[in-house]
Amino acid sequence: MMNKPLVSVCCITYNHEPYIRDAIEGFLMQKTDFPFEILIHDDASTDGTADIIKEYEAKCPDIIKPIYQTENQYSKGINPYPVFVYPRARGKYIALCEGDDYWIDPYKLQKLVDFLEANPDCSLCFHASKHIYAKNPARFYIQKPKHIPADKKFDIKDAILGGGGFMATNSMVFLREYIIEPPEWMAKAPVGDLPLMLILASRGKMAYIDEIMSVYRIMTENSWSMSTQNKEKSKEHHYAVLKMWDDFDKWTDKKYHYLVFRKKMKNRCYYLRSYLKRMVKEVLR
Repeated sequence: MMNKPLVSVCCITYNHEPYIRDAIEGFLMQKTDFPFEILIHDDASTDGTADIIKEYEAKCPDIIKPIYQTENQYSKGINPYPVFVYPRARGKYIALCEGDDYWIDPYKLQKLVDFLEANPDCSLCFHASKHIYAKNPARFYIQKPKHIPADKKFDIKDAILGGGGFMATNSMVFLREYIIEPPEWMAKAPVGDLPLMLILASRGKMAYIDEIMSVYRIMTENSWSMSTQNKEKSKEHHYAVLKMWDDFDKWTDKKYHYLVFRKKMKNRCYYLRSYLKRMVKEVLR
């Protein structure tokens, strides 16, 4: 029986049959001087994703602890992380990676955990990531902060103005204690990574390691980036994000109201530009 893990690797997946092996192999290749567990939530996949997870579960039953849903929870408006996954995590730290992404550095967990252990003023540690286009893997870009502080620690201002694109979800390792009892607005948010980052940034600094340790796939089937290409879904998502910012503003007693206002205005401008581009394309067809 494995000792209590220091890190809980948390993964949610849905119809990721072509990708889930890469994700799991990236978890299992981690070289650490501490134990870790792997929690995988399969949201009632209709392809072979669950079968692949079961295959790995049989090989590593002491490490891999899956959750197999019989009904899709995301379609019910439920975010699996705070409802099903985080409550089962036993580690001091949580590391994230969704089923269509993967890690490429076998020392990723060790590096980030070592930094957090040595810097108690930090609630979160993240790193650079490689973003590839699923339909053309040769096309990619590197996601990293444009301006890195000398101490490599960011604060709440960076989280608010940077938004969800500030860091890749699969680069995050954070203290579990800060999300044991997440606020109600987090579960209702249309995205999971941004509210999580905001909560953590309100609890401490966000440390950065300037190394590429993960790969994020853009525009995979069943991904958020693919779903928001739909005009109506894009509109619905936009207003849900604005509502999330209002909820966060209220939760923090408007402590960061000016920053939140600036971010909401940026979101509105981005949405309007995207909307006008789609309208022009439709007219020119």
